[in-house]
This record gives sequence, structure tokens and C-alpha cells, in this order.
Amino acid sequence: MAAATTFESGHVDMVHDAQLDYYGKRLATCSSDRTVKVYRTPSTLHTASVNSIGFAPQELGLILACASSDGTVSIVQLTQEGNWETSKISNAHAIGVTAVSWAPAVPAGGLVASSPPTAVVRRLCTAGCDNTIKVWHNAEAGWSLEATLTGHTDWVRDAAWAPNLGLPVNTIASAGQDGKVIAWVEQTDGSWQNKVVNDFKVPVWKVSWSVAGNILAVSDGNNVITLWKETLDGVWQQVVQ
Repeated sequence: MAAATTFESGHVDMVHDAQLDYYGKRLATCSSDRTVKVYRTPSTLHTASVNSIGFAPQELGLILACASSDGTVSIVQLTQEGNWETSKISNAHAIGVTAVSWAPAVPAGGLVASSPPTAVVRRLCTAGCDNTIKVWHNAEAGWSLEATLTGHTDWVRDAAWAPNLGLPVNTIASAGQDGKVIAWVEQTDGSWQNKVVNDFKVPVWKVSWSVAGNILAVSDGNNVITLWKETLDGVWQQVVQ
């Protein structure tokens, strides 16, 4: 027999009835609080731990990317009909995906270009237990691999695509089990140049950008959070601890 599942209904008074729909995918409840609530029952998207989720920029619609230890990335999108559709990036990282982060929807340099951008950007990056970061692009044919970034010598624990506010640069920060935080900058030919922000000598768990994309927060294995900023001559310096 399947185990019972308990969840918070959100009702503020007695619940009198609960009914599943024909397919068992939606649950309706009614209560003395004068409300009727309809819930969508959870579905299993992955066969292993889901380690990271990230909402796409609002310009792309309501889309959620989910990174899993089963090596895949699920892309869950709300359609105009109000249904959720799921697609997958299969075998994104064979040993497991640890993190996912969306690129800004505005093309690099879009806000300072002479004419407004004609289309939004559909890109994301993933980090994995194979010591790599991967950059993906979405087109009509689906998701395709653009680049594989190598520079870490152990699991990549996190990756974060920096907001660019339309400036002519794409930057990704990655945090490694090897203790290094690396900044990756996309070049005009589509390649990525990397620079080590700092070697913390302990595993680094998370990286996160400021809204403007010019300050990088780093959480490391010493239970310390530090802030870093790149100087005009390209040197990363610690701002505050």
C-alpha cells in the first residue's frame, strides 16, 4: 500500500471534502472558510535528487529549469492554455547536474545598440559532477549544446550567469569543489575566456551576482561569505567579508 501524503491545504477552517479528478492530477477541496481550492498533484520529473531550480527571465514566460543528479535538466513551461509542458535536456552531465542558471533575456549589448533587439535570448548554463560547465541554447529544434567550459579539477558545485543590463558582455561565475571560483567571459567568436577569481583552498558552495552584475558573492566551506569585484584592469578583488 502506498504511504499517505500530508500537505498544508492553505484553508483557515475545517476542510469538509476533497476530490481527485479522473486522471488523479488535480485535487479539489472545500472548507468552512468559504473557499474552494484546486491543487495540482506533484509529478516525478526525475529519477534522482533535484539539486537546483531556476526561473527563466520574465520575458520568456513562466518557465522553470530543474537540474538533477540523474544527469538531466527538465524545462517546465506554462502554456497559454494554462497547462504545464515539460521538455528535457538529456545527458546534460552524465554523472549528475548540480546547478542551472539562465542567461539574461536581453542580448549582450542590446540596450546600447542603435536599434532594439529583435528577439529574446534563450540560453542557460549548467554545472555538473563531471567538472564542467555547459552552455545551452534553445531554438525551434530544441535545446542544443553551445560550449563546454573546462577549468575545474573537481565537481562544479554552482554556476551563475551574471545580469548584464544590456551591456556588451556575457559572464558566468562557477564554484568548485576544488576551492576555485572562476569567471568565464564570452568572446566575440563565441569562445569563453576564464580567469580565477580566487582559490579559497576549501570547497566553494554557492556564487551569486548582484542585480547590476558587478558584485559577486561567494559562500565557501569555511562558512564565510565574501564579496568580489573586478577592477578596470581585470583583477578580481575582495570588497568585503
